[in-house]
Amino acid sequence: DVQLVESGGGSVQPGGSLKLSCTGYTSSVVCMGWFRQIPGKERERVATLYTPFGTYSTADSVKDRFLISQDTAKNTLYLQMNSLKPEDTGVYYCAAARDSGCMSAGCCRTGATYNIWGQGTQVTVS
Repeated sequence: DVQLVESGGGSVQPGGSLKLSCTGYTSSVVCMGWFRQIPGKERERVATLYTPFGTYSTADSVKDRFLISQDTAKNTLYLQMNSLKPEDTGVYYCAAARDSGCMSAGCCRTGATYNIWGQGTQVTVS
């Protein structure tokens, strides 16, 4: 059974950087993504990756600051977060979609596509 494990969260000052990692998925997943839950808000998409073509998408709120990437040899997904802001504070989740019927980068951008979730890692910017 696939179990996703995130790491790399922590506390950082505004303007700082963190790199999140996610392991535990297999090469059979079609979509991989990072989502976050900010206090008082609904869970939102941060960045997603359509693995067959390496097509990625980043939310406007983090564009030019965050970058999603993948090491296929290690089956590890990353989220490089730069120029962090206090409003980036929240719990960050790694997610994967396997056998979900998604066959395009478009559906990878939808949270409902994902059926495997990690436990989350806290990111605090203050």
